[in-house]
Amino acid sequence: MDLMQRVRGHFDENIAVTSLVQDILSPQIAQAAEKLMQTLIVDARILACGNGTSASQVQQFAAAMVGRFERERPGLSAIALTTDTSAITAIANDYDFDMVYSRQVHAVGRAGDVLLVVSTSGNSANVISAIHAAHDRQMSVVALTGRDGGQIADILAGEDIHLCVPVERQSRIQETHALIIHAICDAIDYLLLGGE
Repeated sequence: MDLMQRVRGHFDENIAVTSLVQDILSPQIAQAAEKLMQTLIVDARILACGNGTSASQVQQFAAAMVGRFERERPGLSAIALTTDTSAITAIANDYDFDMVYSRQVHAVGRAGDVLLVVSTSGNSANVISAIHAAHDRQMSVVALTGRDGGQIADILAGEDIHLCVPVERQSRIQETHALIIHAICDAIDYLLLGGE
């Protein structure tokens, strides 16, 4: 295989995964967007967390809510729990890294808020702790995972929504999570502002 074929293979694989997810997750993505929009219109908040690439994705989501996605509208209440380095490092130092998000959820989360989590493996210990904290605070969860959903799939309950990209390759899961987040942002704007 030459280099150009290898590069083209990434695009082919992305297209296949995107098509698969479009077929199996579109209804749940729409449901997640409706849940998040309903949260926002009653003046509740979306808290979001993840690690690594997933951290950057939840930060992009929060930025699109507070600022804008593609259309002008008032800012919407979303907080990325990944951005306060003082809180994260203090919690990790004084307690444990597995608590960096759960402590924040317990501190600022309220009943009626939603926790948006992104975890490629579904096994991130600090994200799992955050989900438990959200449930303690009577918050529901929207979880983006990959593969088989990992441990996160087993702890979601009630009104929670699970958006699992059922493939093994990490890069394809992360690309698809970015697309799902964009679809959710667009759907929230559509629900709030109507069609163009």
